[in-house]
Amino acid sequence: MKAVFADTLYWVAISRPKDSWRAAALQARRNIGEAVLVTTDEVLSEFLTAMAKGGPWMRVTAVRVVRAILVDPGVSVLPQSREGFVNGLALFENRPDKSYSLTDCISMNVMRAEGIQEILTNDSHFTQEGLHVLIKR
Repeated sequence: MKAVFADTLYWVAISRPKDSWRAAALQARRNIGEAVLVTTDEVLSEFLTAMAKGGPWMRVTAVRVVRAILVDPGVSVLPQSREGFVNGLALFENRPDKSYSLTDCISMNVMRAEGIQEILTNDSHFTQEGLHVLIKR
């Protein structure tokens, strides 16, 4: 089955009812069809951090979303590891001219290692690395 990476923007957009990217994220997911979503502990951590800014209701929602993701057979969550961190740090270090986050770098490495070319995000950083961004307005 086809695998597509799910970035923080995707999880935030589908979790916030009034998010400006929600409609585009839902449409991108529909366009993919049958596929397993791949994400990482680091992405989920970034998602929780982003959602925490929305107050108590959003924190509760974020926890529910992450718990659902963790048991969803259609989502593969890759665990954090020292090797993943160090490899992400190396990409971060090797791109001083870019504004990639460490989570982006770890995600890019995971996508390469898993042979994934498509990502549910609108982040042009992934395009700069030759990957195909699926969320567009």
